[in-house]
Amino acid sequence: MSQDKGVEADIEINSIGKRVRKIRSYVLREGRLTKGQQRAMDELFPQLGLEFQRQAYDLEEVFGRSSAKVLEIGFGMGKSLAEQASCERDKDFVGIEVHKPGVGACLLLAEEYELTNLRVIHHDAVEIIDYAIADKSLDKIQIFFPDPWHKKKHHKRRIVQTEFCQKLHKKLKTGGILHLATDWENYAEHMLEVLNPLPEFENLSKTGDYVPRPDSRPLTKFEQRGHRLGHGVWDLHFVAK
Repeated sequence: MSQDKGVEADIEINSIGKRVRKIRSYVLREGRLTKGQQRAMDELFPQLGLEFQRQAYDLEEVFGRSSAKVLEIGFGMGKSLAEQASCERDKDFVGIEVHKPGVGACLLLAEEYELTNLRVIHHDAVEIIDYAIADKSLDKIQIFFPDPWHKKKHHKRRIVQTEFCQKLHKKLKTGGILHLATDWENYAEHMLEVLNPLPEFENLSKTGDYVPRPDSRPLTKFEQRGHRLGHGVWDLHFVAK
C-alpha cells in the first residue's frame, strides 16, 4: 500500500527565492500498464479520477452528497481501499497514489465493485495536501504500510514526519482520526516518536502506543501470510484535537 518505492530529490525555489532540495518519499519506477489498467486510465479515470489543482476540491460537490470523507495516502494497487469503500458505502473515499499501474488497478476494482463513493488521484500526496485538500474537511486520513526506508540514513525520507503530520492535522476535522499501519516495528516506533509529542493529536491507545487492527482496515493476503509466519503489524490511531 505504499505511496513510494524510492526517492527523488528535486530542486525548487522557496518563498524567498532560494534554491532548495526537496526530498521526496518515493521515486517513480513505472512498469508497463496492463491492457486493463490502460483501459481504466482511458475510460474510468475521467469519471473516477481527480486531477491535481492548486485550489481545494469541493468534495461534497465531487460526490454529490454530504457524508464522512476518508483520505488514503499511498494505496498501492488499491485492493484494500476498494474493499473498504465497498464495505462502507455510507462514506466517501479519496485515494492518492503516484504509481500509475496502481491507479489503474484500483479503478478496475472500483468498476468491479460498482463503487460510486471512491475517487482516485494520480499525484504526489504532499502537493495534494498542500494545495487541493481544504482545511477541516476530512473525517479520517489513513496511511497503510508506507515505505519504511530501512537504513537509518534514509529515515528522513519516511513520509511520517513531524511537519507532514502537522499538515495532516489541519485537514482533519476536530475529532477526526489519523490511522497509520506498518509491518516494520522500527517504523512503528518512529511513528510514535513523531506523533506522541504533538499537542495537536491524542493517541487513542490505552497503553500510549498501538491499537488492535480496527475492522475498518481490511486484512490483506500479505498480512495474513505475515501473521502465519509470526510477523507483526502495528496500527496507530490518533484523534485530532
